[in-house]
Amino acid sequence: MSDPRRTRERLDTPREERRQLVRRPSYNADTFGVFAEQFARFMGTATFLIYMTLFVVGWICWNLLAPAGLRFDDYPFIFLTLMLSLQASYAAPLILLAQNRQEARDRVIAEQDRQADARAHADMEFLAREVASLRMAVGEVATRDFLRSELRNLLADLDERTPSHGDGADEDAPGAP
Repeated sequence: MSDPRRTRERLDTPREERRQLVRRPSYNADTFGVFAEQFARFMGTATFLIYMTLFVVGWICWNLLAPAGLRFDDYPFIFLTLMLSLQASYAAPLILLAQNRQEARDRVIAEQDRQADARAHADMEFLAREVASLRMAVGEVATRDFLRSELRNLLADLDERTPSHGDGADEDAPGAP
């Protein structure tokens, strides 16, 4: 019989599936991405800066002016530093996620613009060829003045060939006595 260790070492046989003891959390990537974009958008506003400034000023004022028993973060405000570091550690990845999603959207839009430009370029080339062929065709078409002059020349030729009424041309006409 075959040795189970040798079967496991082979690359052409799949590994046994291992059950995970702890299930990975599942989440909707689009929902999380939308949240990240909204969060990043909010952090880039004056409202966020005002709220954050009021929070820090309130924190510092409380810990400087409150009675000693009610203070929870004395100078040099180590807990405030920890809170701001925690906020920044969560904000940075969310901002990067929002930027990545925006980059993906920009890439799709750029590709659509490139395709639209290619179609417009092809249309312009087609129209340029059509205009050139029309110019060539118009160059070959007889103008009204040319036709009038040709008709006048033909009329003049006919007048020259047709004898006048006083020449006795009536004698040659059929039905003459």
